[in-house]
Amino acid sequence: MTDGYEALRHGAAWLDLSARGRIVARGRDRARFLHNVTTNEVKKLAPGSGCYAFLLTPQGRIQADLTLFCFADHFLLDTEPDLREKVPQLILRYKVADQVELEDVTAATTAIGLEGPRAPAVLAAMGAPVPGGDFAHLEWRELTIAAERVTGQPGFRIYGDASRTAAIAGQLEAAGARPATAEDARVVRIENGKPRYGDDIRETSLPQETGQMHAVSYSKGCYLGQEIVERIRAQGHVNKKLVRVEIDATQPVAPGTKLLSEGTEAGEITSAVYSPHFSKVIALAYVRAAYAQGGAAFRAGEYTARIQGTE
Repeated sequence: MTDGYEALRHGAAWLDLSARGRIVARGRDRARFLHNVTTNEVKKLAPGSGCYAFLLTPQGRIQADLTLFCFADHFLLDTEPDLREKVPQLILRYKVADQVELEDVTAATTAIGLEGPRAPAVLAAMGAPVPGGDFAHLEWRELTIAAERVTGQPGFRIYGDASRTAAIAGQLEAAGARPATAEDARVVRIENGKPRYGDDIRETSLPQETGQMHAVSYSKGCYLGQEIVERIRAQGHVNKKLVRVEIDATQPVAPGTKLLSEGTEAGEITSAVYSPHFSKVIALAYVRAAYAQGGAAFRAGEYTARIQGTE
């Protein structure tokens, strides 16, 4: 168990998230345009608020995910490092006469995560404001502090000029946060059942399969892929669901490992880690809907696996 892992679970840790993509959207039509190409309510966002959303294909498959933060004269789009180039291409593909411009500001800016149950106390010790509510964000000393997290723990994200990365990290450590690695964050994320695009959310995934329905508005009107999303809602089910699984093992099983129920293939592991907190392997997996019940047991290779909730 590392100090960073312990801090994420029980204290507060800071994470270098500067590799994540950061894209600024400007222009008179920015809100309407982003509203029309994403799955969530963008036009109704007020400065200081934000949302999580998907970009879909016309067939309803998830091409990317992103968080949108609304400012008075622009939006900040935050996405996975691997989606940094893809997201602008997907968005601008549908631009015709719209007045909207996208600028990649990843290299010019920094993003530092502050996560763990004591994260609010660390901000308070720094004299910084604490945003209330998911995706809320506040300005403080030329920085933006947003209520967003990668691990599923309580947490925030601090944005600022790239030159300030070391100074921000120093302030956080002085206020009681410890440094944590990407692997520390990955372990806690999977313990909490929080999926990541590219690992657990895939280009073939439908929104309802992922369980991340806070990314989707059912009342916003037309958007790309809406017809499929609405059809699934009308039918009331999907064929598979992303679930959290506990495996009686001391080493993570490989992604792609099949879950078997009485010899029948019932699902597939997408991510797995050994959890010091649970003293067993925790995994995320897509499981066929007929088997996706709490407590359902499977074979994962030579091990027993069970669907569980998060703690």
